[in-house]
Amino acid sequence: MSQPLPDHYRTLGVHPKASYPVIHAAYRDRARLLHPDISGDDTAMKQLNIAWDTLRDPHRRAAYDRERLLASEHEPVVVAEAPHVTVAPDHAGPPPGRPFGPIMTYGRYQGWSLGEIAQHDPGWLRWLRRVPAGRHLARDIDAVFAEL
Repeated sequence: MSQPLPDHYRTLGVHPKASYPVIHAAYRDRARLLHPDISGDDTAMKQLNIAWDTLRDPHRRAAYDRERLLASEHEPVVVAEAPHVTVAPDHAGPPPGRPFGPIMTYGRYQGWSLGEIAQHDPGWLRWLRRVPAGRHLARDIDAVFAEL
């Protein structure tokens, strides 16, 4: 029996139909968090790099999507588990699903993707883009709104 196919989209925290800019932004965001100099472990960064290498190239991505479709008919897809984190007291709850774009690592929408926030609370995301705590996400937020 072959090994289950890893879910590169989940590894990057993006929707399977996400555009290249959204995938690239998600990779950069996750790489900052998972870099071995920060996390102390290179396992997650290796998985992230494999996912990025596959999804950044249109031909490799198309081949992966075909393989993923075939695998979904025969075997389960491997889903990486997110580490357990403590959330803010005013947390919005679990994400609604269908993530795309970088995942928030702090605040009310911790654990939600920018795409999920844009669909649920676009005003909050526009506010985040303007305040100092969120300005580093401005390009990612713009890319997510361009996808909607």
